[in-house]
Amino acid sequence: MRGLLPFTAVNVEEAIRTRRTHKAYGPEPVPRAVLDELFELARWAPNHHVTNPWRFRVLGERTRDGLMELAEQAQPGSAIKLRRAPTLVAVSAIRGNDPGEEREDLLASAVAAYIVLLGAHARGLAGYWRTVPLLEDERGRELLGIGAEESPLGLLYLGMPVQEQRVPERAAPEQFVSYLD
Repeated sequence: MRGLLPFTAVNVEEAIRTRRTHKAYGPEPVPRAVLDELFELARWAPNHHVTNPWRFRVLGERTRDGLMELAEQAQPGSAIKLRRAPTLVAVSAIRGNDPGEEREDLLASAVAAYIVLLGAHARGLAGYWRTVPLLEDERGRELLGIGAEESPLGLLYLGMPVQEQRVPERAAPEQFVSYLD
């Protein structure tokens, strides 16, 4: 992939503060080797019972086209959003039998997805996490091979950025933190 920066160690705080949602990408897909590096990082997400509940599915062209067709049927004009990035990854979590463990696994899978986004950012890639109702639809689940034992989390859009993203103002910690006695 032309323009892809080799991974370099980054300051975690800087990476968290500078990672942004991108909705415009260059045309080249993320190489499989880079995706494999990102998924290797994801496996280190905190997971209380080490159940490794996260599932990542990299969409090929045929799968993306099928998803676009379903999206267009569900909401005309919406399919084009699935072409924003050259690489799409569906993220889901295996459901457990215990409600408490199932919740932990769902949250751990969300953290694993965020690790992919941070790892991509550290490599000079752009990313975007989008929840897609179509992944809950039976037709979308079937197309992606997401069985009844899984909960879809969304799609990760990945590729080379074509523009800088603005940094929106965020609420100060005083607005959302409470210290309890």
